Amino acid sequence: MDPRLLLDLAVGGSALAGWFAAYGVVRLATRPASPTPAPATMDLGDEPPALVSLLVNRWSLTEDAAESTLLDLAARGFVELRQPGDDPMQTTLHLPPSPPDAAGLRPYERLVLDRVRGLAVHGVLPLSALTFRNEAQAKSWNKRLRAQVVADARAAGLSRRRFGPKVTTVLSAAALLAGVVVGLAAAHYGSWHAEEDNPGLAAGFVTFAVLSVIAGATPGERDTPRGRQVAARWLGVRDWLRGHEQFDELPPASVAIWDRYLGYGAAVGATRLASAVLDLGMGDRSLVWSSYGGTWHRVRVRYPRLPRYGRTLPRLLLSAAISGAVGFFLLKLFGPSADLFPTSDDPATRIVALVAAGIVAGAVLLLAFGGYTLVRGVADLATERTITGEVLWVQVWKSTAQGENRPARPWLHYLAVDDGSGERTTAWGLPSQWAGDCHHGDTVTIRVRPWSRRVVQVAVVGHGRPRSLTEPVVPEATGPRVARAGAPTPESLFTTEEIGQALGLPVGAAEAVDLPGPLVGVQFRAAGDGSPVLMIQAVSGAAGQWIWRLNARGQELPGIGDGAYLAGERAVLRLGDRTVLLTLLGVARARTAHLPWLLAQGALRASANRDQATT
Repeated sequence: MDPRLLLDLAVGGSALAGWFAAYGVVRLATRPASPTPAPATMDLGDEPPALVSLLVNRWSLTEDAAESTLLDLAARGFVELRQPGDDPMQTTLHLPPSPPDAAGLRPYERLVLDRVRGLAVHGVLPLSALTFRNEAQAKSWNKRLRAQVVADARAAGLSRRRFGPKVTTVLSAAALLAGVVVGLAAAHYGSWHAEEDNPGLAAGFVTFAVLSVIAGATPGERDTPRGRQVAARWLGVRDWLRGHEQFDELPPASVAIWDRYLGYGAAVGATRLASAVLDLGMGDRSLVWSSYGGTWHRVRVRYPRLPRYGRTLPRLLLSAAISGAVGFFLLKLFGPSADLFPTSDDPATRIVALVAAGIVAGAVLLLAFGGYTLVRGVADLATERTITGEVLWVQVWKSTAQGENRPARPWLHYLAVDDGSGERTTAWGLPSQWAGDCHHGDTVTIRVRPWSRRVVQVAVVGHGRPRSLTEPVVPEATGPRVARAGAPTPESLFTTEEIGQALGLPVGAAEAVDLPGPLVGVQFRAAGDGSPVLMIQAVSGAAGQWIWRLNARGQELPGIGDGAYLAGERAVLRLGDRTVLLTLLGVARARTAHLPWLLAQGALRASANRDQATT
């Protein structure tokens, strides 16, 4: 090879290598921060859940943004979530007859609300119907949501472009310099061939254009000083929520009790069940819940696609042999006639020589690939290892077609397993005959070959709860839930006449409401149009303490029971270890003036009933 060509290639290659090295340094320097969590706290900030989701996920937006926004809209009264039975998958969305004013909603909150309103029929929508049926529509909707959340975060000073104007300008200037160097090297090469057009200008322009496009394509968002402070505080809220037993098992309908805490819990990744039930088309197999290690967390899964993944050793050796044989044959056949820089004046001869040179280059690559596959395949056999973890995902990977009227026969599945080694993992290739032995949530021990990512042995060591939540939940006991003996039930605290007097409108008899967990409740409807106007819920024990802490805010009402508060359309009453929560609905939302009197009547009646029980 001509030394002058080597010099030109070295100069141009060095310029490109220098630019990509600078690009790599910039990416490393602008990585989003990982703030240290602040002390655990239950105090919520002013940021909406979608922004919180962006911050706690290191300035990366996940499906939690839309799901937490929907839960927050329910907590604020724009929609209602109702679970008629014990299965959270049966949850339905209801549009209230008199919703709050939506003028103050942020664009992405309105986007979520508009989707619910657009799909609801007569004001009702099954929660499962929110899922997109068209992939293109889902991507478009999610793209709009992300753009609106990012714009809001930037406006609040919580986020910024990872590559700002200064960084982009520096990289573009470096791209111009690299383009000039590559152009000069190409021009120098062209000066030896006066009979041909000089490629210097074209090479320099193409180099500059390509590198400028790469520099201008921002790789996402990054932190700001204020964003780091806010993210640290919300990470403290996450730790506080995760420290409460069974918070991650709350269904979406429990937002009626937990208020905005459930939405923020979804934003910070603390509500496994609610997040699993909700699906606005953003979820994918690359971010999966895992309980391996004793706590719920999410694991990012990568799914390999290269041909070697999942292959058996004989198939790998056969591939290596074929590659080597084909490469050797082509090299022997075309090697003598190959010439990268032909000197013949005959155009046909020069073309043949260049084609032969290209074939020889391909043959060398085939030989190298065959040798590499042979060595790594044998080494893969010698480095087998055993891991134990939780099954995150099982899905068909490769199949064999069996004809027009017969379904394809799968022979390889993806198997994603969380072994507790980190927040990221790569799926394995599982022979399809074993795919039915393990399910989502199972704990398995597998023997694997690391390079080919093939599972050679699998054993289920523990059965887990499926992630799909499609199986109906079997109730622990038949019949409606009842309060423990001696505890005041919602219908025993207030009479229909007292409720009608407090609300200023006649109401019908109490109707039992099926609520999640240990809650018991009743609902009252207006006697005229039958619309719900008041819900009363009661709960004791640890859950009662939780609900009291969440709702003990607003206007304190001294002298009523063991404590009472009024906040907006809600009022809470503490009676011993039992908490009673009153929520005004529909047309009665603004009729809060006489709620303190109603609470006082309930407290007096509970005290009288308790005195009778002790005599």
